[in-house]
Amino acid sequence: MTLNMAEEEDYMSDSFINVQQDIRPGLPMLRQIREARRKEEKQQEANLKNRQKSLKEEEQERRDIGLKNALGHENKGFALLQKMGYKSGQALGKSGDGIVEPIPLNVKTGKSGLGHEALLKRKAEEKLESYRRKIHMKNQAEETAAEQFRLRFKHKQDEVKLEGDLRRSQRACQQLDTQKNIQVPREAWYWLGLEEETEEEKEEEKEPDEDEYKSEDLSVLEKLQILTGYLREEHLYCIWCGTAYEDKDDLSSNCPGPTSADHD
Repeated sequence: MTLNMAEEEDYMSDSFINVQQDIRPGLPMLRQIREARRKEEKQQEANLKNRQKSLKEEEQERRDIGLKNALGHENKGFALLQKMGYKSGQALGKSGDGIVEPIPLNVKTGKSGLGHEALLKRKAEEKLESYRRKIHMKNQAEETAAEQFRLRFKHKQDEVKLEGDLRRSQRACQQLDTQKNIQVPREAWYWLGLEEETEEEKEEEKEPDEDEYKSEDLSVLEKLQILTGYLREEHLYCIWCGTAYEDKDDLSSNCPGPTSADHD
């Protein structure tokens, strides 16, 4: 009776009642996935063992086995070589300077004809060379375009600088002519902002000689050269130096030259 009560107490003990199953979320699903993967791997291994080898695979295996094994006495060619004094591992030739290993066997398994691989290689090289030429031509075109842009930008900067120098020379010419009581400039464009002559005044003037030039036909650089020459001759003034010299000797000895480049 005491033993039966002890057994009942064991069944009613905390260790028996508090046993709980692992019911974490997702755990049954993970177990099912792992079990399915194990079954799939076993099935794949069984398929690999039971799979019938293809004809090509069997030929490749037989070929590899045959190439690995050395020729024996049953081979007629090898038997003839032995009769002529050849020994296994010896180099061919009367003086023994020939090849030791046989010529390797390159098996062609594809359906393409002889020389097809060389043709593909040549086409690939031609395609690569064509691509390189295109890249080279593109780089040259980009460099040429960049150089042309730099030249245009520099030319534009030079034009802006020449126009600024011309306006500065015109202002200086007008001021110096006024100081000498010169009421009318030698040319209309010598002074800055001078109003154009009316049509009636132009009709009254005589026609210019063939060797005379019109201001419309002159570029900014030509106008600047003419006007700076006039300032140097008439007023002994250099716009680059910003100085009016006392005489021609003072001008020639102290002024670097008649152009902007001489003053750089």
